[in-house]
Amino acid sequence: MTVPTASSALADLARAERDYRFLVACFQEVLSETGAPELARALPIEGTAPLPETSHERFVQACSVVFQLLNMAEENAAAQNRRALESSAGCAAEPGLWGAVLHKLRRQGRSAADILTALAQLHVEPVLTAHPTEAKRATVLEHHRRLYLLLVKLENSVWTPNERRAIRDEIKRELERLWRTGEIYLEKPTVADELRNVLHYLTTTLPEAVGWMDRHLLDAWDELGMEAAMRPTDPAHLPRITFGTWVGGDRDGHPLVTPETTRESLHTLRQAALRLFRSRLTELAARMSLSDRRQSPPAALMAYLSTAREAHDPVLQSALERNPYESWRQAVNVMLARLPGAELGWPTARQPYTAASELAADLRLLGETLLAVGAKRLCESEVWPLLRLVETFGFHLAVLDIRQNSAVHEQAVVEWLRAAGVEAEYDQWDEARRCAFWETELAQTRPLAVLGAPPGDAAGRVVGALQVAAEYGQQYGWSGLGALIVSMTRATSDLLAVYGLAREAGLTISTSDGLVCPLPVVPLFETLDDLRHSPDILSAFLDHPMTRRSLAWMQRPGQPPVQQVMIGYSDSNKDAGAVASLWGLYRAQQALSAVAQARGVLLRFFHGRGGTPSRGAGPTHRFLNALPPESVSGRLRLTEQGETISQKYANLITATYELELLTAGMLETYLLAQSTTKTPHPLEPVLDFLADESHRAYRALLELPGFLEFFAHATPIDAIEASRIGSRPSRRTGKRTLADLRAIPWVFSWSQARFFLSGWYGLGTALDMLATHHPKWLMQLRQEALRWYPTRLLLMNAGSQLLLADAAWMQAYAELVPDTIARTTVLSTILAEFERTRRGVEQVFGVPLTERRQRTALTMQLRRAGLAALHQRQIELLKAWRAARAASDDTQSESLLVDLLLTINAISSGLKSTG
Repeated sequence: MTVPTASSALADLARAERDYRFLVACFQEVLSETGAPELARALPIEGTAPLPETSHERFVQACSVVFQLLNMAEENAAAQNRRALESSAGCAAEPGLWGAVLHKLRRQGRSAADILTALAQLHVEPVLTAHPTEAKRATVLEHHRRLYLLLVKLENSVWTPNERRAIRDEIKRELERLWRTGEIYLEKPTVADELRNVLHYLTTTLPEAVGWMDRHLLDAWDELGMEAAMRPTDPAHLPRITFGTWVGGDRDGHPLVTPETTRESLHTLRQAALRLFRSRLTELAARMSLSDRRQSPPAALMAYLSTAREAHDPVLQSALERNPYESWRQAVNVMLARLPGAELGWPTARQPYTAASELAADLRLLGETLLAVGAKRLCESEVWPLLRLVETFGFHLAVLDIRQNSAVHEQAVVEWLRAAGVEAEYDQWDEARRCAFWETELAQTRPLAVLGAPPGDAAGRVVGALQVAAEYGQQYGWSGLGALIVSMTRATSDLLAVYGLAREAGLTISTSDGLVCPLPVVPLFETLDDLRHSPDILSAFLDHPMTRRSLAWMQRPGQPPVQQVMIGYSDSNKDAGAVASLWGLYRAQQALSAVAQARGVLLRFFHGRGGTPSRGAGPTHRFLNALPPESVSGRLRLTEQGETISQKYANLITATYELELLTAGMLETYLLAQSTTKTPHPLEPVLDFLADESHRAYRALLELPGFLEFFAHATPIDAIEASRIGSRPSRRTGKRTLADLRAIPWVFSWSQARFFLSGWYGLGTALDMLATHHPKWLMQLRQEALRWYPTRLLLMNAGSQLLLADAAWMQAYAELVPDTIARTTVLSTILAEFERTRRGVEQVFGVPLTERRQRTALTMQLRRAGLAALHQRQIELLKAWRAARAASDDTQSESLLVDLLLTINAISSGLKSTG
């Protein structure tokens, strides 16, 4: 196993620190030149700078900018050092990327033919969501992007002194713009605001990143001397990569996502895709200037143009009249004319493309005619990349999932039965009676309710959203729609109910065998208890006739039927703690895979990962390597949430790297899974034990008297709930209970107060119990932990969270708890477990955490002074804000809240973590 060395971590840090100090110097000049010299002197860059005599807002915003500059410098340093490593040591030197993966596979005896076959089997789909964890406005993110590009620009060593000075001036202009721009949302963003943010990535960096990633694959193929005849230049030989989104479709506990919101999101995504391809086709037309006099167009190309002429369409005729004797260019003109665009005011042929697959077929013909005249380079550099984008983004840019909670579906069924005049207490029925009802009902093609019958609120919202999906699919095809995801799936009837509601909405298709649903109905198993029951639920669902019919209808030729299953990392963590969550997910994937395999069905797991290690985040290749081998089908979806979207995809170099980690890692994991004997690993019973013991310890903490009061006061959860950083409420139903609180603000609030409790709590007790009851297992764990990916991932994640946590700041925030007994009891319990866990993890590693997780430790050194100043300010503001609220002083409370939200934003920048 290749791991980054200490020297590479130090090299990254040295470059990052150099760039960081340069950027901060520029920022200090900007502050001084704009009338804030005292702020320039007081920036907490290192050590303990004196706090300036200025407003909270100005100081906190300045700290926030400093952290943003540090994050930018670290991102650039990592990217430049990867490039330097590849230049000096070759493409195989950087772990997780194409070169390293291909090199490893060849050493294992994999042939180029094996690899080529596997590449074509892969399908990965990042799904961009808008959970309330992005604390920065889209405007600010755009300023960051320009600053980052200027920093990269400075890497060019041939600039003259005057040119470097000009770039420095540009950097100062951007810094002044950033300084004068409001950092946070003063009003909650709308769903449309969030969609615009997601569209930025889908239309700018990600299309370019896909092309760069593909070129990196070809470069690695060539450098490693793999068979040139099998070089995967044709998009048909490349891994399939597509994108999804939840913005405008995720209505779980989100009252602002209405059927109209979903309709607007679908059409906005479609229009953005069409604009993207109109721009790319226009560029292609300009480049297809091949003269018919220099090379004779093949018969297939002339037949294509003749068919267009015979349509007698004035728009097509106009396209064919341009560029005479340049048949390849005329063909692209025809494609432009057939691109749907009437809704956007474009001149469009009478018979436009009805699906992106039609444009893809025309581009393939264009490429093959170029190959026929020997223009291979032009085909591979101009046509195949555009064909790749059409197959990636379609006419929908990203598929839109529709997600709703099973409890809402249940209420919708109750209301719909009532509207149909059926006196039934569906919500009182047991599972057997519900399944029997759907067994009978889904055998019918007629709707249950009389058309126009007034449904209740839940039924109107649920069926209304499904009607929007049905209308879109019938008008534009089903490829732009993702899955119907059922949050908190607790029983098979939760899934069957969606079929019934889809039928009422017209979202079913009648076949000779019976009704089918054209969209996958997907269970989302979230809590530990749900994960344990998931195999039985999936078994019954896959055995249901409508599921079998629907999977067969959606089945691709020559492929087995595919069922998607989503597993949630967030609620299982909040429910059971880090160790039990990670291992519960692992065991559930094993069991679910066995259920599907027994029925000849391929599972496509959808991993609901969050932005922190406690919610499934972490280096992509490590996450993939730690999956159970039996669960790896080569087809995978995963969420990208909140601030992780900007961290991964805001800049092209980083976006390419992240997509390459995902896709190359999937290739390695897929081929490894095929060759791995599906026998239990010796450490599996050890993790069973650790999961059970850590779960007990974690639940004991949550059930301590006074724990909820401690949480409410020792973290800024109340300020986070009052924030404007996302359109979604922090609680599903508004109840003031821990169960109703979303996992994201739960993690966010613990990280702000430097507990990071969700990432490590319970592991220390579990390791102590292992030492007491199974000392041989503990010895085995110490010997094997870093060699087996699941234990390696668990311990590395826990180690990073322990380094981000800080006992001194835990105690400082705990002073905010008014109840002395609750404060003392809960804090002492947490601190004791913190020390136990740190000691236990270091004993397994055999070295101090600062050595094993050196990069994390070193980057925290640069952040320590700034974070100390911000934590101090935040604690002061929490006291004042809570006092103002208690006194019902709304004016003072609102003023203090703005300052408080600035500290939340700044601390999250400093820790590179929200939820």
